[in-house]
Parts: sequence; structure tokens; C-alpha cells
Amino acid sequence: MSNPEITAIIPVFNDRASLETALPVSIEVLDAITPRFEIIVAEDGSSDGSADLVREFSARDARVQLLHSDTRLGRGKALNRAITRAQGEIVCYYDVDLATNMQHVRELVLALRNGADIATGSRLLPASDTVRTGGREIASRSYNFLVRLLLGSRIYDHQCGFKGFRRERILPLLEKIRSDHWFWDTEILVRAQLRGYAVYEFPVHWRAGKGTTVRLKDIFSMGSSILRLWWQVHVSED
Repeated sequence: MSNPEITAIIPVFNDRASLETALPVSIEVLDAITPRFEIIVAEDGSSDGSADLVREFSARDARVQLLHSDTRLGRGKALNRAITRAQGEIVCYYDVDLATNMQHVRELVLALRNGADIATGSRLLPASDTVRTGGREIASRSYNFLVRLLLGSRIYDHQCGFKGFRRERILPLLEKIRSDHWFWDTEILVRAQLRGYAVYEFPVHWRAGKGTTVRLKDIFSMGSSILRLWWQVHVSED
């Protein structure tokens, strides 16, 4: 069989229950787009049997692969590792809780097939259909406003966990990424725009998952990360 066209990456940390739904749904959705796909579960030091569940799926369907880490790498490092391992011409990832409706995978893939270097879902465009608490909505809009203001980004939603890349274009960019955890999503979009990459942002249907792993300290950390990235791209890097 030829190399896959699409690699779908699912970052996982103690998400066995969500994986039980995400894996069969992913197989069904991707198979409707192309038979040439692989799914990499980037399992990041879980202790709840997530790795064992993926191994069971992989035994039945070789297109499902486990990328296990014995220790916690952080979401950013886990994604870097999985993208480097991916074989697909198009590499995408989405959150294991499937907060973004999987109907959007086809649009994501089509955008990359049609020439975009990066495609990213957005919860904050006028046509987006988003449901979450008012406090989280305000925090998200404030954060994204600061990224646009201080880092010159033209994207409205940097942290939506639903993104795709042309692999040949994203691999050189990974060498510059310094974020290990949640800020990775923002940093990849900002650096891509600074390099002149074609980034396609599109509205999505999104519902907050039952168990988010973003903590308050992550929010404060991302705020300081905006300032650190500004320093890196404007002062410390050639």
C-alpha cells in the first residue's frame, strides 16, 4: 500500500474514555475522505490504560498507531514528535473529546489540498457555532486579542485544537517552536505567518468537552508566553 495521504494525530493524556469514542469516529470520517490515512495517538505518559486501548484498536486496524511516551512530554512536544513521525502528505490533529464537529475534517483537508499551508478551525469567527461558559468566552477573546495586538497575527482563534498542515511545509517550522505545552498552537500560527505561509481559518461547530485539561495556571502561563514570543521574534532571534 502506498504512503498515506492523511495523518490524523490525536493528543492524549489520561483520556481513555474519550478515546473509546474518538477512534471509531475518526476511522469512519477519514475513510469517507480517502482510504489512504493513518491515525497516530500521541499518548503522553497516561496512567489510565489509554495506551492499552490503542494497542487493542491497532491489533484490529493497522492504520491506528500508538506513539507512547513513558514520561509526560507536554502537549507541544508530543505534537512535534507525532508530526515528525507522520507519513501523510497532510497532517492534522484534533482534540480527543471531539469538541470540534468532525464534519469539518473534510473542509480542513480540502483547504490543504487546494494550496493552504495551514488550515485551522475557529470558534471566534461570525459564522462559528460555539457553546461554552461566558467566562471562558471572555478569556478566549481577550487572549486572542492580545496575540493579534502584540504579535501581529491575523488569526482570530489561535487555540482551537483543530488544525492541519502540509507536512513538507510544517517540518522546517517545527525546529523553531519552543513551547512544550498549550502555547504551541499559538506559536505555530504566529511563526507561520511571519514566514509568509498561507493560513486558512474557517468557522467551526464547537461544543466544550466535559473534561478540559486547561488549568488556570495554563492561562497565566500563556499570557507570559505571548510576551516571551514577542521578545524572541523581535529581539533575540536573527
